Amino acid sequence: VLRDDFRQPPGDVVVAAGEPAVLECVPPRGHPEPSVSWKKNGARLSDKDERLTIRGGKLMLASTRKSDAGIYVCVATNVVGERDSEPAELVVF
Repeated sequence: VLRDDFRQPPGDVVVAAGEPAVLECVPPRGHPEPSVSWKKNGARLSDKDERLTIRGGKLMLASTRKSDAGIYVCVATNVVGERDSEPAELVVF
């Protein structure tokens, strides 16, 4: 089972370059409990990037760069399938 509705979709975030940014998402209820990943501008983010931390439903960027700006989507995945959240924009000025 994987419900459609995110308990908390990510919201838009505005930060100054060099500041940390946190996008937060609470995935829909599911059985088994869905795992969370993130996409930026349609491409899945890799947790290999040392500036990125994905923990629970949070995406944390240690030190934002102009290039981090974009549209982020929280993706909930379990054996049934996956659901994308509403998009959130990260603005870096």
